[in-house]
Amino acid sequence: MMVDSMDAARIIDYFKGKCILVTGSTGFLGKILVEKILRVQPDVHKIYLVVRAIDEPSAKQRVQQEVIDTELFGLLREKHGKGFQQFVDDKVVALAGDIIYDGLGLEPPMLHALANDIDVIVNIAATTNFYERYDVSLDVNVMGVKHLCTFAKQCARLKMLMHVSTAFVSGFREGLILERPIKPGESLREGTYLDVDTELRLVKEVKKSLAMANAGDGDGDAHTDVKMTERKAMKELGLQRARHFGWSNTYVFTKAMGEVVLGQQLRAGVGAGAGDGGRDIPVVVMRPSIITSVRDDPVPGWMQGTRTIDSIIIGYAKQNLSCFLADLGLVMDVIPGDMVVNAMMAAVVAHSGERGAPQVVYHVTSSLRNPATYDVLYQSGRRHFYENPRVGKDGRVIPTREMYFFNTIARFHLYMILTYKIPLEILHLVNLLLCGLFSRLYNDLNRKYKFVMHLVDVYGPFAFFKGCFDDMNLERLRLTMAMKTPEDQMFNFDPKTVDWNDYFTKIHIPGVLKYLCK
Repeated sequence: MMVDSMDAARIIDYFKGKCILVTGSTGFLGKILVEKILRVQPDVHKIYLVVRAIDEPSAKQRVQQEVIDTELFGLLREKHGKGFQQFVDDKVVALAGDIIYDGLGLEPPMLHALANDIDVIVNIAATTNFYERYDVSLDVNVMGVKHLCTFAKQCARLKMLMHVSTAFVSGFREGLILERPIKPGESLREGTYLDVDTELRLVKEVKKSLAMANAGDGDGDAHTDVKMTERKAMKELGLQRARHFGWSNTYVFTKAMGEVVLGQQLRAGVGAGAGDGGRDIPVVVMRPSIITSVRDDPVPGWMQGTRTIDSIIIGYAKQNLSCFLADLGLVMDVIPGDMVVNAMMAAVVAHSGERGAPQVVYHVTSSLRNPATYDVLYQSGRRHFYENPRVGKDGRVIPTREMYFFNTIARFHLYMILTYKIPLEILHLVNLLLCGLFSRLYNDLNRKYKFVMHLVDVYGPFAFFKGCFDDMNLERLRLTMAMKTPEDQMFNFDPKTVDWNDYFTKIHIPGVLKYLCK
């Protein structure tokens, strides 16, 4: 069973002398996790980071540039002073590998050595593109999980396998969404059965058919066209299959399949073959909602990669977005990145070494305990920009205009037809009458129109999400946490402690402007 009580000292002490394998360390959440472990427990033995690179020196360079040299590590750099780089070199090991391959793409001797050393595996690696190629998404979000589980079975000392998923694997259903594993075959559309192996075969067959259809095409431009055709077909297949089973995009669909594979591997005995008769390894699934900028430490406001909600802020800041798709009265489930990492570290300690326990799912979310509406974000943005007006290149203050929000997709479609589609069709007619004089202009504008409509199609469901994520499991974990000292506060993951108005106005929006709106 999970531990009865925990505090900062217990979490910090747990990571002493441990060997931890992290995938996805160059991403937003991965960086925060690596930095936090190194900062709170300098006596961690090793943190192995699997990154895509051609060889070990390239992997080390990539980790140095994309992880260690970022502003996020400033506090740690200050703490160690001149000894910072030596400390990092002693603790962090960059591995040139890729979870899409058997053996994580590592050489057998390295894989064998790791299997004898690793205490904890944290899988954060994912392709988060909503409209990713289906083959790429399956490779990373599904097969990557399988390959990690296969490796976990070889790890003699493994005490925890943590998999980071997304709360939106539940789809865009309404009502209370429970923290429960996804069953094999389960889909969101009644009358359908989702079989992972069938999807993997389908991709192979479609790619084979495309290759045969394009066989004999020449080099150069023809080869490029073939690649473009395959890319488009794979992207469309992903969206088509996701919607066939009831998911809105390829990302959440393949993340759901990744969880299914994890469950199947668990039932097959993760840890089996490790030399002790197939012992059980604790498997914990973390499902954060929309992850936003760091709230407290090490750098408030720090972030990487644009989230769906940040489009409003960036468009408002640049004043090139007069309208947006959102119902201001609806709750947007958001959670700061450092709180997600705090919950991850607490969950690792709470479940480490459990035997025979079922797979545990944690929703790291805010909609149940401390909901924030889109209106809170919008009003915070207005307040921030009125108090801190943007200045243009000419030195003049950019006036802050009001933004119009469409609270249904149908209204947005009507607006786009009247404002853009009809004028486009008139331009098309004029272009035909004038023998193609405006072909380039028409094609450019038509492409932009289709792109916007595609974005609405893919991202629209997030703007009108009406579900509420139950977080009873995470609440139980929170109740074990003592919050008596400033050190304990370093591991706070209670969304009730967040004042959303204050957070958006003073931390998140300035962070978006500093790190994303360049």
